[in-house]
Amino acid sequence: MTWFLLIVLVLGPVLLAEALLARYEVLAYSAGWRAPTTELPEGVPYARGADPDSPPDAYLVYLDGIGKRRVRDTRDGGQLVKAVIAGAPELRVLGQVQPYSPLADPLADRPVWARLRRRIGLLLFLHNVMQIFVAADHRYRPLYNRAVGSQIATQLRLAGYEADSGIPVVLLSYSGGAQVATGAVEELHTQLRCPLLLITLGGFHNGANDLTHAEHVHRLTSASDRIERIGTWIFPQRWRLLRGSGWNRARRAGKITVHRLDPATHLGTRSYISPTPQPPDGRSYLDRTTDTVIALIRAYHNATVATDDPSP
Repeated sequence: MTWFLLIVLVLGPVLLAEALLARYEVLAYSAGWRAPTTELPEGVPYARGADPDSPPDAYLVYLDGIGKRRVRDTRDGGQLVKAVIAGAPELRVLGQVQPYSPLADPLADRPVWARLRRRIGLLLFLHNVMQIFVAADHRYRPLYNRAVGSQIATQLRLAGYEADSGIPVVLLSYSGGAQVATGAVEELHTQLRCPLLLITLGGFHNGANDLTHAEHVHRLTSASDRIERIGTWIFPQRWRLLRGSGWNRARRAGKITVHRLDPATHLGTRSYISPTPQPPDGRSYLDRTTDTVIALIRAYHNATVATDDPSP
């Protein structure tokens, strides 16, 4: 009991402070107090992969989970993004978007956080967790969706995307990145009028966002992923009973396809992006996830090309 009280006394004020900071950022954006950051650090390109001088088959935006802290890092050291680029050179890939910052301000690069990170690394984790719940809160969700949707649209334009070009945009999201991806759909449709394909990987989201303008949603999941399962329990909009939620409307419209990646877990040596080999074919979890993502994108591209082909 003593340890429990100590944890509550220590974490309680921290959680309260994080909640207030998370709300401040989205309010600062909506009030125009601060402009979102658009420039990237020196040496960081706006996109990698396909030749920027010719139209790619698609633009892929990777929205990482709560481990995302700066432009360069991801929870897996960038392995998934690198694997997708290597396996699908026809794609232009953006991995720099800050899904947990409406102001596109990398958390770990802020001076005060850089000092705290060396002493209390847990704060970085808690900050991004709180941002997910702010993004899911009905009071702030429209503002958050517009902020991060605009950030993604800006980064796509800087990477060469032209509105009304018809080139698909793929939002590949991990864990809490799914809350951001589903929320960005409307803003991206408004600004770029682009075909949108969503791929969620262990997606943790509340199911409230409107997916009307998404072409399709591929849900990559596993029976061993307890964290994703918690999301389906704690958010009522994910329950089939609430038929009017964005997620359930998309489900009834046939827009959601589930792909099982058993026995992958959300984290650890058996996570979706682990380089650990798995039976029976000897591919790693990372390889299987990468192959699945690329296959889905290519299938969508081929189907789109076939639909647009006027020849008999």
